[in-house]
This record gives sequence, structure tokens and C-alpha cells, in this order.
Amino acid sequence: MMVDGEHVLDLAEWFARRATRDPRKSALTCDGVTWTYAELQDRIERMSAVLAAGGIRAGDRVGHLGFDDPRFFVILFAAARLGAIVVPFNFRLSAEELAFCIEDSGTHTIIVGEDHIEIIDSIRERLHCARFIHRHDGAPGWESASALIAAADAGEAPAAVRSAADDVALIMYTSGTTGRPKGAMLTHGNFWTDNLNETITFGLRADDVTLNFAPLYHVGGLLCTTLATLMLGGHLILHRKFDPGDVIREIARSRVTVTFGVPSMLLFISQHPDFEKADLSSLRLVSVGGAPLPEPLLRLYLDRGIPATAGYGLTETAAMTTAMPADRLLQKLGSSGSEPLLTRVRLIDGEEKEILAPGESGEICVRGGNVTKGYWNRPEDTRSAFTRDGWFRTGDIGYLDEEGFLYVQDRLKDMIISGGENIYPAEVESVLYEHPDIAEVAVIGAPDERWGERVVAVVAAKAGRSVTLESLRSHAERKLARYKLPSEIRLVEALPRNPTGKVLKQNLRDG
Repeated sequence: MMVDGEHVLDLAEWFARRATRDPRKSALTCDGVTWTYAELQDRIERMSAVLAAGGIRAGDRVGHLGFDDPRFFVILFAAARLGAIVVPFNFRLSAEELAFCIEDSGTHTIIVGEDHIEIIDSIRERLHCARFIHRHDGAPGWESASALIAAADAGEAPAAVRSAADDVALIMYTSGTTGRPKGAMLTHGNFWTDNLNETITFGLRADDVTLNFAPLYHVGGLLCTTLATLMLGGHLILHRKFDPGDVIREIARSRVTVTFGVPSMLLFISQHPDFEKADLSSLRLVSVGGAPLPEPLLRLYLDRGIPATAGYGLTETAAMTTAMPADRLLQKLGSSGSEPLLTRVRLIDGEEKEILAPGESGEICVRGGNVTKGYWNRPEDTRSAFTRDGWFRTGDIGYLDEEGFLYVQDRLKDMIISGGENIYPAEVESVLYEHPDIAEVAVIGAPDERWGERVVAVVAAKAGRSVTLESLRSHAERKLARYKLPSEIRLVEALPRNPTGKVLKQNLRDG
């Protein structure tokens, strides 16, 4: 990871080196427009000049909110060039959730797509951002990124800052178990390690054509083959939103070789009327993450001759924790794969002792250059996230077989994964408890054919009151993203509790 014994290849430097080596190669295509590596690097240098002119310095935060767009990569590498930190906000969050994340991160400059100007304007007077930039042509009270970049001189960009492996490059917010999101700090070393893990594990190549249709605010979209493709000099094709028909047509038209998706996306693709007749022969790898891959869906793709591979990861591990070799999938059904070359996985018991016996369950812990350095402004949460000897505690339960393949069994944190999105019951419960007719509520996950899991609210109403699913959703949609809203309600007289008063959620799931 060292260059001349002085520094790591940080985000900005490895891309600049790639642009110097392959200036005329296609780097990034979106909506039929292609930028070469040299053209992308020119935009990066111009954007770094724009950010620096607005006061961005090393350590400052640059926020981004919007659907996937080529300019996100310009912002990412330009900020890294200044030693600044990018904060990609989830465009599915409510105004209240966005306001918290923007303020918690201390975002200095926020850059927003045209579809999300209105939601930021609705909370703008509460924000302490120094600069508001529209990603395209501007809006009343907003600067225009397009105009600023066009007017900027790449030659006036400040000299690139050399970032160390432990310097934070990005803050990615995850739902909090106590009702507030936490910003996982991902470093330049985390990105470097994950790129190497992705390359080695999946055999990524410089001639790959990689299609990304997953959101870039998510580690899956940003890191699962995406940045590694650019580091290797491959061609990245970006879709702004996920559309199954568009994905099928793009694969055939551009001879896509690599792509990533969560199981629900792959399900929607397989259900499209063009799936059976489409030419998907160019695909040599479909990386699947974000939720368990159902066996019927896996076999559907394998029967089409499309090699799929499953994996397990978290925001805090820069996406990859384990990965399954494509040739072992059918032999290891239900497994999330084994540890990649640069990452270690082990299980511990309640006293933090390592579990070595195959088949014995324990908490999954991770160590390696891809593991977060902690949570932004959350020293207590950071300390509790690691064992005494420095392993990251995932909060998930699993076991290893005789060959070291991981099987994830349950979640200590009761997290729900719906369509690849992490949902923490405590966050949803804290909002639902404000409903005037609710006496008690517990949120659990239930299997769902389309999304993997759905959000279920188990509700005990106040005496003489009634609660409907519609009233729950109407109440909660002001404070929660739509994917976090309950899609099912179960009415009970009282929640089951143990002698200490803790809700027995396993009883609710079993019932």
C-alpha cells in the first residue's frame, strides 16, 4: 500500500495514475455519453478547484444527495484530491432524517440533484452548510455545478493532498439501533483493501464492462466491483435508477461482463418478459449481496448460464466480508462464502473467546484493512463495536463449516433487510410509539418473496382505540423513509415479555 515508502495510493492518486496510463480508454458511460479516463480526470481537477474556491480543505465534509449520476465520481475523487470527506446521503430518507445526517456530519458543502432540491429547501433554514450547489444547471438560491465546472481551470486546482491509509475518505450513514443513524467512517485504506479483495476474489480485469444500477449511497453500489473496475482501467456503465428492462437491454447492447445486485433486483429482472429471450451471454459474473440469495433464484440464473456468486458484508467492512466462489455455490447452498485474501473472519462467544469448532454458532467478527475505523462523533459506539483485541463485532450470528465457509444464522441487532436496505426495528418503533392510539408496538421482519423481508408492526392498541395499517403508515411517513414503513400489522392484546420486561421478539416471529 506504500508508494516510495511515504503514503498509500489514496482514492485521488490511484485514479490519477490510471488516467495517466490509459487516457483514451472509456472510463464511464451514462445515458449514452462516455467520458474517457482523461476527460474524467479533467473534470475531477476542475471540481477540486471549485470546492477549494468555496473553502473546502482537508477534513471538511462534502455532502451529496441525488440519484446515481456520473458527477458523483467527479465529486468523490475531487474531494479526495483535497483530503476532504464525501458524505453520500440516502435519497430515500425523509426530510427529518436528512436534516439529522447533514447536521451530524457537519457538512460544509452539499451538492444536490434536481429531484431533491425541494426536500433540502424544506429544511434549508435549519442547516449550517456553507454552500449549496445544484448538480446540474442551478435553481433559485443554488449555485450550478455545471456552470462552475465549465468556468473552472483545471490548472488552478490546488496540489493534490497525500492521504494516509487511516485518513477518512467517506462517511456512510447506517440506521442506528437506538433510533439515530450512525456515520461509518471509511478510510482510503478501506477502499484500497476492498478494491484488492474484489479484484482477487472475482478475477476482475482491465477489459471488463461493469454495469452498476445499485444506488451509490450504498456500499453495494459504490464498492461491489464498481470502484475496482475503475482502478483496473475497465469500463463502468452507470444507470441512474434501477429498471429491469433497461438492465436486460444494456447487458445485450454493451456486452456487459460484470454486474452487482441485491436478490430483489435479480428477481425483478428474471420476471421481466424479455429475460428468457435476451442475449445475456456476455455476463461472466453477477455478484449478489445485501440479503441471502434464495436457492430457486440462484438456480434460475445458473440455468440461463449466468454465473452468480453470493457474499456477505456490511457498510462497516467496506462491503466485502466473505464471498462465495461461483464454482462452489451449489455445493455450499446457504453459505455466504469464505474470507477473502486480505480479510479475517472469526466467531466469538459471549466472553469474546474464539470459537474454533466447525458448526458451533457465535458472533461474527472481522479484521482487516477494509474494516471501518469507527463511527463519526460516536466514541462510545466505536468502542463497543470492537472486541478488546480489535476485531469488529458485526452483531450477526453464524457458524463456519470444516472448510471455513460462513453460514449466517441470525442478527443480534434484529436488523431487517428489505430490498437490500438495512432497517432497524428500534428506529421504526420510536416513531410508531408516537401514534396516539398505540399502547405497545414491536417491529419484526417477515419473509417476503419480492423484497427478501418486509416490515411487520405488532401492535397492542390503547383501550377503546383501534389501529389500522393505513393510519400507521400515514403517521410514520413524515419521519421515516418509505421502505421503513410497516407493510403488515398484527394486532395483539399485549406484547409477550420476559420477567425483566424485555419484549420476546422471537415469540412474535414464531407466532
